[in-house]
Amino acid sequence: MKKVAGYIQRKTMLYETGVEYGDYTMNHVLGCAHGCNFPCYAFLQKKRFGKIQTYEQWIQPYLVSNTLQLLQQEIPKLKDKIESVQLCFTTDPFMYEYDEIAQTSLTAIQMLNQADIKCTVLTKGILPIELANYSSDNEYGITLISLDEDYRKKMEPYTATYQARLAAMKALHDAGCKTWVSIEPYPTPNLINQKLDQLLEEISFTDKIIFGRTNYCKEVSAYKQHKKFYNEQAEYVIEFCKKRNILYHIKEKTITTEKV
Repeated sequence: MKKVAGYIQRKTMLYETGVEYGDYTMNHVLGCAHGCNFPCYAFLQKKRFGKIQTYEQWIQPYLVSNTLQLLQQEIPKLKDKIESVQLCFTTDPFMYEYDEIAQTSLTAIQMLNQADIKCTVLTKGILPIELANYSSDNEYGITLISLDEDYRKKMEPYTATYQARLAAMKALHDAGCKTWVSIEPYPTPNLINQKLDQLLEEISFTDKIIFGRTNYCKEVSAYKQHKKFYNEQAEYVIEFCKKRNILYHIKEKTITTEKV
C-alpha cells in the first residue's frame, strides 16, 4: 500500500456542487495519484486557483486530517438540506492502493448514512466489498472509458485495471447494491479506435450509465467529425439503456445541434 504525501486541514467539508447531477459533495483529499493524462477538470481547477502548481504535485495526494471532525460538526447542521453526498468531485475516495484514504472514505460514508444521508461514490480504484453492508440507498460507481489496457496505461497510468474495477463493482451489484458507470471522458476515434457496444455489454448489469465527451482537449477538437461522433455515440447509449431498462444521463454539451 502507498502512503499519502502528507496531511492538511480544512475549515469546511460538505458543500453544494453546482454540478448538473450532483447535490452536496465532500473532497477530503488534495490531489489525485491516478495521474490521468487527458485534461482533468479537477487538476485544471486547482491549478487555476493556485492550490496546485504542477502535475507532479497533483499526483502526490494530501489527506485532510480533520475530515471526520468536520463531518461531526456539519452533518447535524446540514442534514435536512442534503439529498445526497457525492464522493468525490475533485479527487478519488478509493484512490488505488491508498488504504488510509479508503478507510477515511468508509468512515465518512458510515457517518453520513447514520444521519440518513445517501452517498454516491465514483472511483477509478477498487470499490471495497464492505460497502455492501452500508445503506441500501447508496450508489457505487466506477469510471470506465475503454476496455483496452494499453490505453488505460497511457491515459490513466496509476489507476486500477479496468477489469479489476468492473469485478469490484459487479461484486457489490451481486450483493444487492445500486451501481453505476461513468463513461466520461469518452475518447474520439483519433485517440483510440474502439467499439462502444463492447464496453456497454460489459456493464449491462449496472443500474445507471452516465455518458460524456472529452473536453478541453486539442486532439478531440482536431477530429473534424467530433460533434457528429458524440451525437451518434450518445444516441447509441440512450437506445442501449432503454432496451435494457437502465437509467441514463447524457452530460451537457455531449449532444449538439451545431453543424458538424
